[in-house]
Amino acid sequence: MRMQQVSFREIDECLQFIPREELMLVERLRDLVIDCIPNVIERLAYNVPFYKVHKNICFIWPSSVLWGKTISFKGVRFGFSNGYLLRDEIRYLDRGNRKHVYWKDFANTHEIDSNLMRSYIFEAVEIDKSLAKK
Repeated sequence: MRMQQVSFREIDECLQFIPREELMLVERLRDLVIDCIPNVIERLAYNVPFYKVHKNICFIWPSSVLWGKTISFKGVRFGFSNGYLLRDEIRYLDRGNRKHVYWKDFANTHEIDSNLMRSYIFEAVEIDKSLAKK
């Protein structure tokens, strides 16, 4: 059984697939990532955009790109590959039952706190640098 019903060859295919409401969220989040990490590499993994410099830093997962057969969240999920290493005293990020990956789901662009997200992205970049040195 395949876990995904789609298979994109490039980011643009993914962007063309997702509904307009999700696309607006994805574009806003992509802009944040690119603005915060000028040397970032954007690539597809699991049919969604992942961002890395040395290792995977974060990803943007539209809910219309299913994992399995059902939608498990609404909107767009912004995840940190090593979220467990982030200082998250305010518990802004969701953990679920995951050990490493932490995330935040957004249903509309008004929910995105750009300054807060920038602080998490900048910290994730520093973590990426420290992991690359090991």
